[in-house]
Amino acid sequence: MIRTQIQLEEQQYRLLKELSAHYQVAVAELVREAVDMLLETKGEVVVSADERRRRAIAAAGRFHSGRGDLAKNHDAYFAEASDL
Repeated sequence: MIRTQIQLEEQQYRLLKELSAHYQVAVAELVREAVDMLLETKGEVVVSADERRRRAIAAAGRFHSGRGDLAKNHDAYFAEASDL
């Protein structure tokens, strides 16, 4: 990886810190994800299939829904969330 510096507005930084805490990931990771999304919308292929797989595996189990039956009833919860 290449180390770089960026300047953010105070509100941008504050909101990134809140997202970072909520999702328990580094601010740098959120910035990398945002850059990937920007580049992908411009038609660039940025993240290889292997990298996407690695990220998916790394994310598995890191988030908690607070629901004990999510694996069994995920379709119902997804439908409920889609109606919002």
